[in-house]
Amino acid sequence: MLTDRFAQLPALKGGLLALLAALLFGVSTPLVQRWGAGLGAFTTAALLYGGAALVGLTLRRPADQEARLHRADLPRLVWMAGFGAVIGPVALAWGLQHTTGTGASLMLTLEAVFTAVLAGWWYGEAMGRRVWGAVLLLLAGGVALVLEQGLQGQAGQASVWGLLAVLAATAAWGIDNTLSRALAERDPAQVVVAKCVLGSCATATLAWWAHEPVPQLGAIVGLMLVGAAGYGLSLRFYLLAQRSFGAARTGSVYAFAPFVGAALAWVLGDRSGGWGLMLASVLMVAGIALHLMETHAHSHDHEAMTHEHAHTHDDGHHLHPHDPMPSGPHSHLHRHEPMRHTHAHVPDAHHTHRHG
Repeated sequence: MLTDRFAQLPALKGGLLALLAALLFGVSTPLVQRWGAGLGAFTTAALLYGGAALVGLTLRRPADQEARLHRADLPRLVWMAGFGAVIGPVALAWGLQHTTGTGASLMLTLEAVFTAVLAGWWYGEAMGRRVWGAVLLLLAGGVALVLEQGLQGQAGQASVWGLLAVLAATAAWGIDNTLSRALAERDPAQVVVAKCVLGSCATATLAWWAHEPVPQLGAIVGLMLVGAAGYGLSLRFYLLAQRSFGAARTGSVYAFAPFVGAALAWVLGDRSGGWGLMLASVLMVAGIALHLMETHAHSHDHEAMTHEHAHTHDDGHHLHPHDPMPSGPHSHLHRHEPMRHTHAHVPDAHHTHRHG
């Protein structure tokens, strides 16, 4: 029964994985603001991604279950680390010190806008009216947040700069998300470790160069734990979601994360929201809901393809023989023969066809 449900709604699995990633990342934002208070932005980023790297090391899978990283993936990993583990967290850490946790959390929703637009442009992922409608609603919500702060005088102007720094972080993570789509078929734990080690080493070096203060033990432990869950585990689930239904849709569902962070910030005592916060919340929730209602099915062709990734033999696409047939997910180099069929689908690794 559950298998039939997944077949009818292919976005369900990816959506649930993206929501889990969103929950883990969402709670991290106000916690980073709390434990990162008084620390340099480079130091905060280094500790977050140091924790993420450690959790990635514990989640690596055997080679017969997940595809390995290749040497040719290194340039892409370097770019991912630069945008996603250096520019993104540094901009977020600085922004959190100059604006409210609630506003910053909701501003992070715009990461979905950058991811969706870049995925449509870079990978040709289908962007129907609902997807574009969702993107515009999310963007309108971000504009409402900035306008509210800009109308509050000098204090509001300072908060605007904090929100703009968070906006820069969302742009950096949008680029990172788009770059990571090409590695979604690799072992996600390996990707987490490689990206996070590169990012943590780079930001630790920058923290030393900038003479940032050495953090207390409590802040070190707190930020590394937040990094392990909110950046390490979250990135793993995010990559698995991208594998299931593409970069644009993963980014849009992941836009739920800021509302988790905003709710936690409210619980922790942040009561700074006004009309802009309320309007942004309504617009952004509408954008997420509109996107999740998307359906997509038509007759399509599969060209011959040879690649390697974790897969099973009950999805109608992996028809190659085994003797004996393995049970459950496994990974090896395999070939897909040309075929044409009709079913509900999303832009995963086997549905990259163009649309007119």
